[in-house]
Amino acid sequence: MTEAELIASWEREERAPFAGWDFSYLDRRKREEGTPPDYPHRAATLLRAADSVLDLDTGGGERLLDLRKHWPPRVAATEGYEPNGRLAAERLGPLGVQVAHVESSERALLPFGDASFDVVLNRHGGCVPTEEIARVLTAAGTFLTQQVHGQTLLDLLALFGAAPQWPDATPAYYLPRLATAGLTIIDVQEYTGAEVFADVGALVYFLKAIPWLVPGFSVRTHLAPLLALHERVTRGEELRFTTHGYLIEAQKPAA
Repeated sequence: MTEAELIASWEREERAPFAGWDFSYLDRRKREEGTPPDYPHRAATLLRAADSVLDLDTGGGERLLDLRKHWPPRVAATEGYEPNGRLAAERLGPLGVQVAHVESSERALLPFGDASFDVVLNRHGGCVPTEEIARVLTAAGTFLTQQVHGQTLLDLLALFGAAPQWPDATPAYYLPRLATAGLTIIDVQEYTGAEVFADVGALVYFLKAIPWLVPGFSVRTHLAPLLALHERVTRGEELRFTTHGYLIEAQKPAA
């Protein structure tokens, strides 16, 4: 394949559609290594004992749908990115889920009453104010979140001259805020893993799907590092980049 053909193939990856938080397009071309905490199992356990749940930053509702067989009677979700919000409403609305538009911001307010939910979930979404999470939780309610660490993929970002957008998104940042909001920390787990890409085209798709990693990314504007990565692939190397994440579980005191 000539360089021009290679670039054209990457530009096709750049234009490939992406919706919600679904990376199935990259099946067999991207894999995650490491063993993160078992968020799905813990979330399912909490839901089986709950009457209500709120899923913050649900994306297209993919992870909430994975938990469907454990849903309690009342299920609600929020999403701030309009295309994902429409997708979540299309998927979840017919199942009786209330989907509300709420920006991913530490200044956001939740459009729900006090003590509305036994469980609040948040997987890989921006945290609304911890005071709001505590407010909508029922007495003895639980907040469970799995987050991408603010210092994740630093080795990848360095190749493109980028810096992490939210370097302070760490347990050290959130734990005191949760405590100040009146929640008791039940569990904290940090983990390290890797994102491994089989080819540069898969990485192009990944970076376009997550635009905050390398702001302004495109094949044409970042061609030099892409070509350098392709050289690594032609030498038989995998494109492996280090990830960091964490899980926090916190509980509101019983009445």
